[in-house]
Amino acid sequence: MQPKTLGQFKVLIFDVYGTLMDWETGIFDALRPLLERARSSWSKEEALTAFFSVEKDLQVQHPGMLYSVLLSAVHGALANRIGTTSTPTEDEAFGRSIAQWPVFPDTVSALAKLKKYYKLVVLSNVDNYSFNTYTRPVLESGGGVFDLVMTAQDLGAYKPDPANFEAALRAISTQLSVEKEEVLVTAISLTHDHEPANALGISSAWIERENALIGVDSNATYDFKFKTLGEMAEAREELCDLR
Repeated sequence: MQPKTLGQFKVLIFDVYGTLMDWETGIFDALRPLLERARSSWSKEEALTAFFSVEKDLQVQHPGMLYSVLLSAVHGALANRIGTTSTPTEDEAFGRSIAQWPVFPDTVSALAKLKKYYKLVVLSNVDNYSFNTYTRPVLESGGGVFDLVMTAQDLGAYKPDPANFEAALRAISTQLSVEKEEVLVTAISLTHDHEPANALGISSAWIERENALIGVDSNATYDFKFKTLGEMAEAREELCDLR
């Protein structure tokens, strides 16, 4: 069997928060006021690990909960965990903090480059308002416009539920006329994205992102590995230079 190449795919399915947006920095910065008030000694890794644990449980228990509301609930639960309290106003502010989560510096230009070769699809654990209001305008600002967006709100469940990926494949087939063999999951999280991709036989590219802490402890496999999305875009352009 010949090795896979980036040139054989027509659609990229993107994780957004962690892959395109610096989710970990955004979350930790939004948690700082709570941690400082509680005089918590948690490191960034400890805070994010606690966040992910609570978030994961709530996503399983409440798959239809809007992500902004779920974030608010996570904030309140974390306050209790570190021995303090939070107000509804503080919880709601944390739920809106997605507006301040930073984009990785290579993302916008990389999306514009990749758009020349692929249809771009979003499959993200987010609500529609947060994505369309805060994140989408930033990501598409360089010309890398998405062809299809599917959120947890649309699907009524959160990744890593394989049903989300099955729904994405159906939509890609019917709306973009591309089948699974020409689809490449492009994501940082081995647990949220690569594990379900493995289970469904979808090819995947791991965007490793330096110093990432969440979602990378897994035995999931992948077909490609890049340090950044920019590196992946450059690799795709180099294929054209070789022809």
